[in-house]
Amino acid sequence: MQKIFKISSFYLFLGLVLGVFYREFTKFNHFTGTTTLGLVHTHTLILGFMFFMIVLLLEKNFKISDSKNFKAWFITYNVGLIYLISMLVFRGVLQVQGTDFNGLSHIAGLGHAILGISLIWFTVIVNKVIKNYNNKNDVKNI
Repeated sequence: MQKIFKISSFYLFLGLVLGVFYREFTKFNHFTGTTTLGLVHTHTLILGFMFFMIVLLLEKNFKISDSKNFKAWFITYNVGLIYLISMLVFRGVLQVQGTDFNGLSHIAGLGHAILGISLIWFTVIVNKVIKNYNNKNDVKNI
């Protein structure tokens, strides 16, 4: 549980820092348009901090980390999220500097794809754990 709490706290800190970076970087460069930097703060806080707080609650109630696929899922999700955040920052910086190029959207889309697969995988893990939990409780009640 401590590992899940620490990763959630990491994403909270990262999300807050990226929010300040967005505000200050655009102000410093006198940029008033739309940029993907504006999305980084929210993506990091929701998909990182809030999501892992929910994972922490599931861990406390159902011990989801006991699932044989949990460790691989955990690594995959974090790789996908860090990749997504990195690409959003990279593209946002390019947009602010006026050097954005169209091909970057497809590269950045890979992070979304990894996260999408990871979220489906997480749902499967939680479903199996809850089914096992219910089966164990049914036996105890007989």
